[in-house]
Amino acid sequence: MTKEAVIELVKHLPQDVTLREIIQKIEFIAPAIREGFDQIDQGQGIPVDQIIDAWTSN
Repeated sequence: MTKEAVIELVKHLPQDVTLREIIQKIEFIAPAIREGFDQIDQGQGIPVDQIIDAWTSN
């Protein structure tokens, strides 16, 4: 997981999010982002910002 992906994730979280919730989100989404980067490297997949938007909209 890259620093940029974490920054984008945090940008999309609510203002009142706790540090624990941020950590939980990062731990939850990290494998999906890694897989997404692998797919992008292979010319497949969808952009990371779309994945982050999907995970943070809950």
